[in-house]
Amino acid sequence: MASKKFIQALELLESEKGIKKEIVLDALKEALEKSYKKNYGGPKSIIRVEINENNGKIRLYEIKHVVDDVMDEDFELSLEEAQMINPKYQIGDDVVTEVAPEVFGRLAAIQTKQLLKQKIREAEKETLYNEYIDKKDDIITGIVDRVEERFAIINIGRTGALLPLNQQIPGEKIYEGQHLKVYVSDVERNTKGTHIGVSRTEPGLVRRLFEMEVPEIFDGIVEIKSVAREAGDRSKIAVYTSHPNVDPIGSCVGPKGSRVRNVVNELNGEMIDIIEWTDDPVAFISHALSPSEVVYVNINDENHSALVVVPDNQLSLAIGKKGQNARLAVRLTGWKIDIKSASEAEMEGIVHQQNDHFEETFEEEMITDEFDFEEDFEEIEEPVIEKVVQEVDISQEDVVIEEAEEDEGLYNEAIESHELELQDEDDESYSNDYDDYDDDYDDYDDYDYDPKYDEDIDYDEFDKYYDEK
Repeated sequence: MASKKFIQALELLESEKGIKKEIVLDALKEALEKSYKKNYGGPKSIIRVEINENNGKIRLYEIKHVVDDVMDEDFELSLEEAQMINPKYQIGDDVVTEVAPEVFGRLAAIQTKQLLKQKIREAEKETLYNEYIDKKDDIITGIVDRVEERFAIINIGRTGALLPLNQQIPGEKIYEGQHLKVYVSDVERNTKGTHIGVSRTEPGLVRRLFEMEVPEIFDGIVEIKSVAREAGDRSKIAVYTSHPNVDPIGSCVGPKGSRVRNVVNELNGEMIDIIEWTDDPVAFISHALSPSEVVYVNINDENHSALVVVPDNQLSLAIGKKGQNARLAVRLTGWKIDIKSASEAEMEGIVHQQNDHFEETFEEEMITDEFDFEEDFEEIEEPVIEKVVQEVDISQEDVVIEEAEEDEGLYNEAIESHELELQDEDDESYSNDYDDYDDDYDDYDDYDYDPKYDEDIDYDEFDKYYDEK
């Protein structure tokens, strides 16, 4: 009965801890061997342990070599002693003697138990490490077990993973019992066990989320070339495909934006810019600075840098708040980027001649179709006129459509007046944005820096929590 329970315990241990039955049996054999040598034999004794995996019966044998002159009694036996056991033994034979399990006293049993527990613990650490080292740089879903001021513990299955405060998305509220997707950033094995570090701020999290949401990326049709991220605020990803009939950006956005929306929701509302990758650095850098328009890019291969000229009213947009857009573009492209406005470049005597590609692109993006109200006004249907009035935000008190149809001059005058007001507001807004811009936007390493995040995590508290569970 006891042997059957022993086998059942081994099977339960394998299912709960993931430790194979063979590993536990080998550990038990080693523990019995060491315990017998320490209490009844000697350090050089030869012991063989056999365990029946079907019924759990244990048999232990001591082996001694028959010699003419005994030098070490631990593993040698004289011919006379051997022939007392069996007259057929000769010099050079091995005498195998079975040791009854009852020979183990209370102290030997306790030592065997301690050795077995140690072996099982080591096997568990090894199994745990081998399982999660394969999941490094991947996403796993866990349940928040505990939330502290400086870290959170995420239950990821057979163990807990540490999520430090500086690896949490700024502004994100984490609560106990929450299902959370985390990026496995580190798997470390030491004397205390296997520590698994997870993150919510790594750029790899964005990459893996898109692989989960976009079948074309998972299948390799669309490739994510690079990712730049400032967690909780904004990310940029560069995508590419060699298939002429596949739109890489559209694949990532998904029908009605469903795919990118799922990623944004998982990242707590973080904005994501998706741009198309190209091996042409001029085009790639201009794409990376979106949503800003780019007039001209001058590449310096020697310094791996680029001079970018943007329209005057796009300079603040190209640089971004606290230099964020430019900073992400630098990380995404790997090029050092210097951004100047068109008027600034002209004042400094920088001659930029747009190539055909940029001239065509710039004209297509900047030049919009405008109505010639003097010639085409009568051909415009009334609903279209109402739409135009709504887009320029002219109130019904200023322009009445019926009056505009009667008096085209009055309508045109109202349009021009309102456009001037909008232009004044844009100039004022641009001036305010530009005043807030820090010229040293390249030095971004110290923004929102809090030295308390550099404090060491109390791993002992982490271990104690999971040892007690």
